[in-house]
Amino acid sequence: MDIHPRDESPVVIETGQRPLASVIWLHGLGADGHDFEGLVPELHLPAQPALRFVFPQAPFRPVTINGGYIMRAWYDIAMTEHGIEQNAEHIRESQEILQALIEEQVQRGIPGERIVLAGFSQGGAIALHTGLRYPKPLAGIISLSAPVPFAENLMAEIHQANAAVPVFMAHGTDDRMVPFAAAEKVHRLMASHGLYPEWRVYSIGHTVGPDEIRDISRWLGRALLNVAG
Repeated sequence: MDIHPRDESPVVIETGQRPLASVIWLHGLGADGHDFEGLVPELHLPAQPALRFVFPQAPFRPVTINGGYIMRAWYDIAMTEHGIEQNAEHIRESQEILQALIEEQVQRGIPGERIVLAGFSQGGAIALHTGLRYPKPLAGIISLSAPVPFAENLMAEIHQANAAVPVFMAHGTDDRMVPFAAAEKVHRLMASHGLYPEWRVYSIGHTVGPDEIRDISRWLGRALLNVAG
């Protein structure tokens, strides 16, 4: 397989001593684990409970839509005569990476009920693919500006443990990378399968805006409400 090993550790930020909950946050295509570390202070979270933010780094792989250029990517994307195609095998590989990170947090004393999976763009897709299939309850899933390939398959494979997991989904109406209509379609599909994400829409492009950060902060507070401080 033409892929470099995942040879760098995640970026980790703890908001205080002895964190009681974790947020595992995946970056988008071509970025790295440092991409969202600056978000932590912008969330203006309360001092307690202390949280551990884990920012993993995607494997390096050739990305077909970018001329085969090797970059960090959770999965390959190609443009074909049938439209955009996203690599299902790579998505499963990245799901396994994220599952291993969840288990690492559990081994460090943070149960799944106190773990939130989050991601932007490709990272948001992997957060959903992993979280909804995960066989133990999680605290929540955040998916921002994300394409969600193979959404019908994902809906058919939701594990009962996370059939009612809280989900925050957000998208910009001016997103030229991942069309808003595609994200809206996934949102409707999820609702038709009994998942009712908190769905937020912003007048922004393929990015995370100030209003969105404020809403994420509030949602995180609710998702981790039962964590003792």
